[in-house]
Amino acid sequence: MTRKAISYLISGSFVAMLVAAPPLAANAADLGAKDQTIKLAINEWTGQHVTTHIAGHILEKMGYKVEYVTAGNYPQFSGLADGSLDATLEVWMNNVGDIFPKTLQDGKIEDIGALGLETHEGWVYPKYMEQICPGLPDWSALTKPGCVQALATPDTLPNGRLLDYPADWGSRAATIIKDNNMPLTAVPAGSEGALTAELESANAAKKPLVMMFWSPLPVFAEVDTGWVKMPPCKSQDNDHCINPPEVHKVLWKDFGKTWPAAYEFLKKFQMDAGAQTQLMLAIEKKGQDEDAVTKDWVEKNQAVWQPWVSAATGS
Repeated sequence: MTRKAISYLISGSFVAMLVAAPPLAANAADLGAKDQTIKLAINEWTGQHVTTHIAGHILEKMGYKVEYVTAGNYPQFSGLADGSLDATLEVWMNNVGDIFPKTLQDGKIEDIGALGLETHEGWVYPKYMEQICPGLPDWSALTKPGCVQALATPDTLPNGRLLDYPADWGSRAATIIKDNNMPLTAVPAGSEGALTAELESANAAKKPLVMMFWSPLPVFAEVDTGWVKMPPCKSQDNDHCINPPEVHKVLWKDFGKTWPAAYEFLKKFQMDAGAQTQLMLAIEKKGQDEDAVTKDWVEKNQAVWQPWVSAATGS
């Protein structure tokens, strides 16, 4: 457990002891329509699965029925808007597409705040690339002829290849390349698994690679990597910048009316990056079942999540 998580646990427990029963009861929310299933969106990356299953298991302990529904990163907002989905719990706010702001402005969804996940996103490379492209981590090293040639593939010649996010995730890489006249071509990967697999295989073979990626991810515990120091933003628009992203929780507009206690719990629910990384490692590297792994975490860490439930329900 990280120092931050331990600090939160201690302070959370201390506060819980100090708060008297009447204020908790006064703030308590009713369970609401507990016979109606809460549909939680499952996106394309393991970390999001961990976050969602942990929240789902706790909701079940509160007395709710939960269903996990596969939903794409962009299409999920249409599902939330029409009520076919009820919540998505790990929304990377720098990559929400065009549907999110429109449905938020129209009042069809509700952003209930940050998940508390410490993040990093940008262009990453295995450390040996600093010998292949002298000048890294500065972005200008990627424009030098020797580096471009090393990164080039038959499909990208004369440009170098930058491995990008899957096409349906959206990405800022191609825009940033264009903004800065970089001799690179962004090539979409097939999936999160394909991104991880290429980083691992390139590292094993010492093959040239620069790629769009994010953390927390378990692969960073195994591969020595560096992050490119990106060029200055041409615009503060998300399409032209890569900044450490906030990660939020987003609900169907009527979630709070339908399940008041669940709503209060999810507003308080937080995910620690260190804990998430360890669970991803168990799932991706050790082949453990994600439902079993996350359920086990919930059973062993009641001291972490019980204050959120107690504050929501008054119990």
